[in-house]
Amino acid sequence: MRFVFKLVLLMLAACPLHVLHAQDLAPRAYVITPVHSNAITITCAFFDGGIGFNGTVPIGDANGTYYAPIFSYYHSLNFFGRSANITASLPYAVGNFQGTVSGQSRSLYRSGMLDSSLRFSVNLMGGPAMQPKEMAKWKQKRLLGLSLKVVAPTGQYGGTKLVNWGTNRWAFKPDIGYSERWGNWVFDGYAGVWFYTTNSASYAGPITKPQSEAPIGSLEAHLSYDVKPRLWLSLDGNFWWGGITSLSGIQNLATKQTGSRLGGTASFPISKHQSIKVSYSNGTYIRFGGNYQNVSLAWQYSWLGRPN
Repeated sequence: MRFVFKLVLLMLAACPLHVLHAQDLAPRAYVITPVHSNAITITCAFFDGGIGFNGTVPIGDANGTYYAPIFSYYHSLNFFGRSANITASLPYAVGNFQGTVSGQSRSLYRSGMLDSSLRFSVNLMGGPAMQPKEMAKWKQKRLLGLSLKVVAPTGQYGGTKLVNWGTNRWAFKPDIGYSERWGNWVFDGYAGVWFYTTNSASYAGPITKPQSEAPIGSLEAHLSYDVKPRLWLSLDGNFWWGGITSLSGIQNLATKQTGSRLGGTASFPISKHQSIKVSYSNGTYIRFGGNYQNVSLAWQYSWLGRPN
């Protein structure tokens, strides 16, 4: 019974990490900005909901609530004549998780750094690198871009600890994005795959064992409307599949993920350099993992200029 309790808590803590990666909803991720555009964004994300294990462990009433403040920096650049940008993010998390086994409940509290990420994106069609004066005359039609997101194992992790916010592995997501504008309407569609390295020190009772995860494919779509410059609304949705995990080379087929989320986003300008973005999403179908409601509030400060 003690081992089952530990397994439950381990899975409860691990599931939220996929919410921040495989289940992303990011409208206008391939937006074109003038060369040397900069933005600092501070996001406060709140997650609350249940966790499904698809019969892998005998638990009930599994749920969690956690907060994740995220600091991000964005910078655009000229990449061989094409518009490109780099975004770096550093998240922190504070959360409580609960689970019940044979009528007995267990809970835990954790706070610490999550894994940091770096995303590089480059436009291939429809968006050359432009200065602000050129950008003022430019009108978006069709855009096609590529990106690579890298998640580094910088989060809080200890191989002999039951619960960790970090994953002790690298993750890579190559992605292709398409965007098209019709007047005030903008459609965005992305397709990508998450690849993971092996966690060489995954908790397995009093010892550690190597744990691996199969790739996760993801599709994402957004339909947004410009009410006026810098004020827009978006309907968001995604679908992902895969991610079967293996411990010491032994696969557990019941851990295969298949799921989708729907949500909405609104962005409001509050000054020349500042804006507020509010978003909400919820799971529509989750076969394995966290089925969370997510509410996020982000403040952004943007400016033009070369870094000193």
